[in-house]
Amino acid sequence: MEFRDLDPKLEPKLTELYRLHKERASNIDWGYHDFLPWDKAQDFRRVPWDESQVTLPPALVTAVETALLTEVNLPWFTSYLHSTFKGSLSVIIDFIHTWTAEEDQHSNLLETYLLITRNVDPNRLHQLRKMVVEGGFEPDFSTPIESMAYTTLQELATMVFYNNVAKVAGPYDKDLATLLRRLAKDETLHYAFYRDVVKAHLELDPNYITEVANVVINFQMPGAVMPDFEDRMSIIAKEANYGPLQYFDQVLDVVVDYWEIRDLQPTHPEAIEAKEQILKYHGRLLRVKERFSRK
Repeated sequence: MEFRDLDPKLEPKLTELYRLHKERASNIDWGYHDFLPWDKAQDFRRVPWDESQVTLPPALVTAVETALLTEVNLPWFTSYLHSTFKGSLSVIIDFIHTWTAEEDQHSNLLETYLLITRNVDPNRLHQLRKMVVEGGFEPDFSTPIESMAYTTLQELATMVFYNNVAKVAGPYDKDLATLLRRLAKDETLHYAFYRDVVKAHLELDPNYITEVANVVINFQMPGAVMPDFEDRMSIIAKEANYGPLQYFDQVLDVVVDYWEIRDLQPTHPEAIEAKEQILKYHGRLLRVKERFSRK
């Protein structure tokens, strides 16, 4: 059993979700130029970069650089969403356009911050950025509900990442902490839209859980395509306040509760099995978290 499109009966509901998103986003509209310490900027031709100019701890630099290298893949992600929802409900295409415009500032803000503060080698960063964008990004999830579930997890994980790293950044650079929290606000609104689209479909027909399960159990962040991603995430987990434990507590556990997966009553055999797979996966990660917590 596969659901290849969003349900047209939900179009009024999704249109209202989009209207609410636009209203909330307009209340927090921003320009990335307002969040940068321009007074620290220097000409790299006049004052060449040197490692001694770095002011942040290495783990914090790794976290911000990893976020940047995730955000630069926006063109590929937009292309993926457009192809997935081609011919689908027009409100979703409208939202993708809005989402792209709002996300477009994120990589600019992060890259310009790193360059202004000289916390990265500009030539190395340039090469890394090109490498990541050339590598492209295309998730393994091809149906609309899978895409909605994937973006729910991805946006929530990114929001949590930014807020958690901001806590670590605060003592070293208040400008960095502020801009990370600013990015998190965007991700919060994006997460809410995708999350509620999925919830509306599960309420309409719990058998949609089949596709949701595929995403929940096989989820990976889009940054997984960048060089040394596993090493980066290991450093960030140890020293920058975001790792598997935070993913369980602040992402997976949150969406399992919000989508009320435990209470769903699917009727198709594969959907019933999919629900059980999510709960088993959730239970397995909970036991891992509890073991780590005891240590």
